[in-house]
Amino acid sequence: MERTLSIIKPDGVAKNIIGEVIKRLENNSIKIIAIKMIHMNKNQAEGFYTVHNERPFFGSLIEFMISGPVVVMALEGENVIKKYRGLMGATNYKEAEPGTIRSDFATDIEKNVVHGSDAPETAEFEIGYFFNNFEII
Repeated sequence: MERTLSIIKPDGVAKNIIGEVIKRLENNSIKIIAIKMIHMNKNQAEGFYTVHNERPFFGSLIEFMISGPVVVMALEGENVIKKYRGLMGATNYKEAEPGTIRSDFATDIEKNVVHGSDAPETAEFEIGYFFNNFEII
């Protein structure tokens, strides 16, 4: 079984669609093995997104991610990275397939409702960033 990290970003939490995202996961045989709501501070967000620290959007990404609470989840399933990324839709919501989370709920390329790991190595780092072994069921 493969694992990945999901974040329902501040815009998704503010839109009150946490349940809708979870429903889509469960309807697609994706198991939630850890879940919590947090409100990241600047240092935490910068640490998580350190891979993007040289990109021009880094500052605005950090400000957005600390603007409100997020829901972080560790997910598990067969080919879960690919499956979840398909459910999320393209990063640019305007290019996302109809029926994907981003197509249905995003309003901006940055405020695109959800985050998902892009590779097994990334997933391992990202899950470990938010969850310890006692929190993963």
